[in-house]
Amino acid sequence: MSEVSSDRSGTNDASFYEGQDLEALANLPNYWRWILDHFREELKGTVIEIGAGLGNFSALYADSVEQLRLLEPAKNLYQHLESRFASKSHVVTRCGLLEELHAEEAASPGSHGAPYDAALLVSVLEHVENDVQMLRQLLDLLRPRGALLLFVPALPFLYGAMDARVGHFRRYTREGLADVIRRAGFGIELLKFFDVLGVFPWLIAGRVLRQSKHHEGAAQIYDRFAVPVGRRIESRVAPPFGKNLIAIARRP
Repeated sequence: MSEVSSDRSGTNDASFYEGQDLEALANLPNYWRWILDHFREELKGTVIEIGAGLGNFSALYADSVEQLRLLEPAKNLYQHLESRFASKSHVVTRCGLLEELHAEEAASPGSHGAPYDAALLVSVLEHVENDVQMLRQLLDLLRPRGALLLFVPALPFLYGAMDARVGHFRRYTREGLADVIRRAGFGIELLKFFDVLGVFPWLIAGRVLRQSKHHEGAAQIYDRFAVPVGRRIESRVAPPFGKNLIAIARRP
């Protein structure tokens, strides 16, 4: 779950990712399954995941799809990603940018139309300066009625040291994300806040204490005790705000 922009952590180099969040947040089973359950019904057929990182999220659903392409631009992450899925013949990994893949698909004389049933971006779009352009490229790669699955950070006032550390261009408002999705040509089927209980810890860590790194132990405690509570609450009442936004959109 790393970004695929031309600007990573202020280095203007997409080929290296210096954040430690992927390792620190790897062992959060309740949190990742909570996200996955929103997308599970759309993860079928041929799927592409953009910014797959170390494959922590990919591993949760890889065996339930027919074909899976994992795209990751950072060479230091890709080595692990490639090794992790080397034994799965239906999973193809690639080190590169979406714009490169999009150009190849468009130029291929043997192309028979858009190849993907779903495109997944988990904690990726916020790293991309021109987010509308990226989604338009994905629109071209999706089959008619193909699904766009997004998980992004929310609430701009939460932007703090941890966001800056990993190269976030922004945190989204609900209206702002909706505008980006629609401008790219998608129709929105679901757009909701996620993880209302996570707002206060993120505010304290990133804005008050100005922590620039994730604390693995604290994240695991939150996953064990707070996530089950938050999930029960949000299954009954849609939160009016949350640390993140989840979206499911559709190519017409």
